[in-house]
Amino acid sequence: MHQARQALELAQPGASVLLVTGAAASATAVERTKGFLETVKDRFSVHTVDGRWSAARARKALSEWIRLGSAAEGAVRLVVCQNDAMASGAREALAEQAAATRDQGGTAYLLELAPQDGMEEELRGLFDRGGDYGKLTAAAVALQREADGQSEAAARRRLRKLRRDHAALVAIDYFPGAGQATAARAIEVAEVAVNRRFSPDEPAGAAGTIEHLDPAAFRGRTWATRARLWVDRVASAWLIQRFIDPQARFVWLADLATRAPEGVGFDFDGAAFTHVGERVTFEVLMASFGLEGDPGLARLAELVHYLDAGGLPVAEAAGFEAILAGYRQRCPDDDHLLAAMGPVLDALYTTGRNGLTHS
Repeated sequence: MHQARQALELAQPGASVLLVTGAAASATAVERTKGFLETVKDRFSVHTVDGRWSAARARKALSEWIRLGSAAEGAVRLVVCQNDAMASGAREALAEQAAATRDQGGTAYLLELAPQDGMEEELRGLFDRGGDYGKLTAAAVALQREADGQSEAAARRRLRKLRRDHAALVAIDYFPGAGQATAARAIEVAEVAVNRRFSPDEPAGAAGTIEHLDPAAFRGRTWATRARLWVDRVASAWLIQRFIDPQARFVWLADLATRAPEGVGFDFDGAAFTHVGERVTFEVLMASFGLEGDPGLARLAELVHYLDAGGLPVAEAAGFEAILAGYRQRCPDDDHLLAAMGPVLDALYTTGRNGLTHS
C-alpha cells in the first residue's frame, strides 16, 4: 500500500505506470500487486513485468519491454518495483537505455533521488509550473479583451496556441496545483469570447450515438446552416455536395429562427447533423453516411477538427485558414464562398487520398 500511496503522490491522474512484480507464482507478489492495483484503480494505466524478485531478472524484463516497443504504448511516468533488488535491476536497464540513446545522438538523463525529509516539497519547488500557468492565464485574459479587434483567423490561431501550450504544460506538470485549473478556466472563457464574437450560435457537443443513414434518402434536399461560413460549415457543405447529395440546395441562415421547416439542418444546436461528443459536424456527416474509410476525407477531417475544436496540429491548417479568410472577404455571399472553396477542398482531398501530405 505504501508504494501505491507514493505513486499517487508522484504521478498525475491518467499517467502510465510500470509495475515490476515479484515472481508470478509468489503469494507475496500476488498480494502486493492486488493491493497496488486496487489502490490506484481508475487513476493510472498500469503495465506489469515479472522481475521475479531479482536484479538480473528485473533488468532483463525491463530491457525486453523497452526493446519490444511496449513503452511506446504510452509515456511511462513512473516505474515501481516491489523490492530493492528489482529496483536496482530496473535502474541498470534504464541506464543502458539512456546510454544507447546518447550513442545514437539523442539526449537522455538518469537522475537518482535518495529518500529524505522534505524531498517532496523540494521536488515541487523544482517542478513548479505556476509561473508558466500565470503567463498562459494572462495571455487568455488578453485574448478575451482583444477578441473584438481581431480577425476571426487571428483570434482562433491565438486560441489554438493557448490550448496547445496548456496541453504541453500539463504533460510535464508532475505536481499539478491551482494554476493548472485557473489557466484551463481562463482559456475556456477566452474560447467563449471568441465564439460569441465570430460564431454566436456555435453548437455544443451533443450526447448520443451516430445513426448510420442511406445517402439515397437525402438526395435533392435543401440543407440549412448558419450564414458566414467558416471551417466546419464550408467543409460540411462541400462534403454534402460531393459525397452525399450532388443536387443539394443550400440556405444560409442569418437567424436560426427563420430556418425553413423542410431544410436539413447542420452545424447548429438542434440540427439533424451537428457536433456529437468530441466530433465536429464534418466528422458526424462522415460517420452518418459511411465515409470514414476514405483516406482523403479522413485527412480533411483531421484538418477541420483541428481548426474547429483544437487537437493535434495539421500541416495544411494555416494555409487553408488563410485562404478561407481571404475568400470570405472577397466573396459577396456564402454561395460564392462555397464555390470558391470547392476547388481548394478538392485539391486537399486528392492530396490526402493519394498519400501526398507532408508534415
